[in-house]
Amino acid sequence: MKVFCIQFNSKWKEKNSNFQTVTSLLKNHKIPAGSLIVLPEMFATGFCLDPSITTMGEPERTESFLSQLSREKECWIMAGMNLPSECKGKAYNTAVTFDPEGKKSSVYKKLHLIPMLGENHVHLAGKQVTSISIGSFTASPAICYDLRFPELFHDALQLGANLFVVLGCWPKVRIKHWITLLQARAIENQAYVIGVNRVGEDPSLQYGGHSMIVSPKGEIIEDGLEKEGIIDATIELQQVKEWRSEFPVIPKSKQEI
Repeated sequence: MKVFCIQFNSKWKEKNSNFQTVTSLLKNHKIPAGSLIVLPEMFATGFCLDPSITTMGEPERTESFLSQLSREKECWIMAGMNLPSECKGKAYNTAVTFDPEGKKSSVYKKLHLIPMLGENHVHLAGKQVTSISIGSFTASPAICYDLRFPELFHDALQLGANLFVVLGCWPKVRIKHWITLLQARAIENQAYVIGVNRVGEDPSLQYGGHSMIVSPKGEIIEDGLEKEGIIDATIELQQVKEWRSEFPVIPKSKQEI
């Protein structure tokens, strides 16, 4: 399966502009049907902690864009956005997935909210890991700060995960942690890990890019560095099966392919 990671500078609170940037970046790429396209955490607004802005017109506004894009490209799309919650003034930080027919097939709510940035004051935490069949893979999404919690990934193994997709707005000052942790999650779970981060800056933070596609052995297949653009690679389920068989470190009770 082909994977395409879109790394760009999200304009602060400007959804239509960010939709246009995504469309423009994809315009010159040949995307095979059935591919997976991944966008960063809160790609349409930047890491804005004002639910009155991020949830305005949602879920219809951003989901309509993603649904149409998935139909046009005949691809899977996973992207980060905020969804309204049942609690007034608060939102969920989510990863939503659309299938090649434009149907929403999964919503994951971020489990670990980053207290150092005050996210826990405006977002509600999710309660469970999620898995979804994407092509031949069983994929499990995670969002940014989630990457620091290996138990989330271990729990996903019990759902059959062999592909992890991490959506980020990861600050440049800690980008070495991002790179190291993506590789660590791949190594310890013997699974592909896709990490999609943003570049540029907002009023509070600078972002470090380095969107990556990491092999089940922890090898970096592609690295977006700090450039706006798209990285892509072909991932193969057989590579996961062979490595887990050749070097079996995961108890059979915790994996399912």
